[in-house]
Amino acid sequence: MTDRNGPISRLPEHLLVEIFIRLPICEWVQISCVNKHWANIFQGECMWQTAIARNWPSAGFRKRWPGPIPRGSARRRFQALYVSEKLVLSGGDIDELVGHTYLYLKEQLERPTIPPSSILHGTIIDQFIACGRTGEKAHELASKIWIAVIDNLEENQQTFLLLKHLAQEGEFFLPFPYSRSYKVLWRVFDKLFTDFRDCFNRMDYHDALAGAKSRFQPVPSTWLGH
Repeated sequence: MTDRNGPISRLPEHLLVEIFIRLPICEWVQISCVNKHWANIFQGECMWQTAIARNWPSAGFRKRWPGPIPRGSARRRFQALYVSEKLVLSGGDIDELVGHTYLYLKEQLERPTIPPSSILHGTIIDQFIACGRTGEKAHELASKIWIAVIDNLEENQQTFLLLKHLAQEGEFFLPFPYSRSYKVLWRVFDKLFTDFRDCFNRMDYHDALAGAKSRFQPVPSTWLGH
């Protein structure tokens, strides 16, 4: 696949697309760097539309939805469908909207200035309700997406600061389903005290632990000790 002048490189574009979509997704970035023509294929809509049709045949027939989170390009749709299938536990169902919501939340949390979590959570709830989900189902899906995003953040200083920020946010007394999820806040503290314990100085650790104890009783023994 890396021979720039070989017979594969001279194939028509539609045949190259059919070959590419049958290769492991983990190799696509490397393949797109072989030459400018192949890079253009991966930047175009045809490649991603074909990949969607192959992997999720029914996705192309789904209607667009209302709400603040758009569907986007074919490449964006492929990413959303892949996320829904691989990263967000949804009872075996592949829900494109769940994937788009995951991508939206992840991008918002990676911004230099993070919007309040209550705003992000409310946007997600509004999106699901606009698409016909009940308040209870919207809250359940939003919680799963928050946890999936938190679990898939890189373990670095930026993630530590993000989790610490989420843990320190004040309580927002909002009606259900806009209230913050107990499960999500638990996961934030659990990640801080297990995966990022060495990032704390002593004072910050005790402040974070006091915040955890004010919300959860009893706290797990794995959270204790610095």
